[in-house]
Amino acid sequence: MKDILEQLEQRREAARMGGGQARIDAQHGRGKLTARERVDLLLDEGSFEEFDMFVTHRCTDFGMEDQKPAGDGVVTGWGTINGRLVYLFSQDFTVFGGSLSETHAQKICKIMDMAIQNGAPVIGINDSGGARIQEGVASLAGYAEVFQRNIEASGVIPQISVIMGPCAGGAVYSPAMTDFIFMVKDSSYMFVTGPDVVKTVTNEVVTAEELGGATTHTRKSSVADAAFENDVEALAEVRRLVDLLPANNRQKPPVRPFFDDPNRFEPSLDTLVPANANTPYDMKELILKLGDEGDFYEIQAEFAKNIITGFIRIEGRTVGVVANQPMVLAGCLDIDSSRKAARFVRFCDAFEIPILTLVDVPGFLPGTGQEFGGVIKHGAKLLFAYGEATVPMVTVITRKAYGGAYDVMASKHLRSDFNYAWPTAEVAVMGAKGATEIIHRKDLNDPEKIAKHTKDYEDRFANPFVAAERGFIDEVIQPRSTRKRVARAFASLRNKKVQTPWKKHDNIPL
Repeated sequence: MKDILEQLEQRREAARMGGGQARIDAQHGRGKLTARERVDLLLDEGSFEEFDMFVTHRCTDFGMEDQKPAGDGVVTGWGTINGRLVYLFSQDFTVFGGSLSETHAQKICKIMDMAIQNGAPVIGINDSGGARIQEGVASLAGYAEVFQRNIEASGVIPQISVIMGPCAGGAVYSPAMTDFIFMVKDSSYMFVTGPDVVKTVTNEVVTAEELGGATTHTRKSSVADAAFENDVEALAEVRRLVDLLPANNRQKPPVRPFFDDPNRFEPSLDTLVPANANTPYDMKELILKLGDEGDFYEIQAEFAKNIITGFIRIEGRTVGVVANQPMVLAGCLDIDSSRKAARFVRFCDAFEIPILTLVDVPGFLPGTGQEFGGVIKHGAKLLFAYGEATVPMVTVITRKAYGGAYDVMASKHLRSDFNYAWPTAEVAVMGAKGATEIIHRKDLNDPEKIAKHTKDYEDRFANPFVAAERGFIDEVIQPRSTRKRVARAFASLRNKKVQTPWKKHDNIPL
């Protein structure tokens, strides 16, 4: 018996070594952690339960039968993050470059199936050279099996991808279908075709970092939600994100202890909006003053900065925030901001996370670039996302809410539950100057008359009371009391139920 136990421990030790000490040292030399070190950092200490440690590949071509490391290049299992169950896989770059084989894929699929069955988040740590060429179509089939699980899990359990090395070719499509993608600066990249192929086909010379690095995907493509300095910081932020999310679509987000009075008044908010309607201000200041302990977890902070998305807690409960940012493009909606916000709203709705919308929007960004790029269809994504959402929704208009953008930003007409406005709010078809020049175009040559007409229009419409008279605004509130009013609104909506017509699925304008 003792010999058998020793043999078991030797096998385990060999499996833990992955591709061997030399390759582990090389991984460290690149500033990267190993697959198992990442798992240990991500999960609560001592909570990891590994699956399929002794699985090996079945390939017999190209001399592969002589190289059969245990685990086959991926560590899989389950554990806890702050006591809550999660499933995960972590690709091991020290074993065949983390390449995906048939058995490697089967290990990932097993974990994903268990995550769906047990209603727990799944976290994928990607560090792979792609499909294992020696296995040919079998490895491609493995990718497709993983993709199918991503699709089945979508909207059922949260899926988080952490890119901690190369992720190229077919490998990118699994993270692309997950809810959140995090990258590590200077050591991770994602692209469908690499720099060499790009040069061969299009004659463009580009580095891997320029083509698919963290900066590219957080600022230009919007593929990634955030990028961090190193593996340790990225894994710490994943833990923080998991803390905010429900385990699955049938559970509410976790409730955490809070030490911030829900009735707290913020007198500084009374002067947040400048006297001049064209002067910008930072909407993040309002978000930080509304959330418990001023904590805000921003999503896609570097992309489409004219809209802000992320999570706060109110009374210890997770709330998704969508807010126009007057500091960038005056807070206008455009193609990028509409896509960014629409995806975030749909995620919150899928996982029963209430949505707080903070509005200061002068309209959609004009221009041929926007129209040619399909701003109509992209703007409709955000409209559609809000219109189909059935979670509790509270909207606060701080200043401008003009035209179609007023409708799109969680207006009363899209089934928002509570719609508040500050006294500084202006709910109108358009700004006073533009409206006056249309209504009184015969007086365009008389500046005095135009100025008088503009003043009359401002007095009539540059306030929230016309909308309030029609019931489109539920209440005009003091800015200082916003946290209290929003907290009470969400508290009253905790048992909200909405019945919608049966459908197989919607057809959102993609």
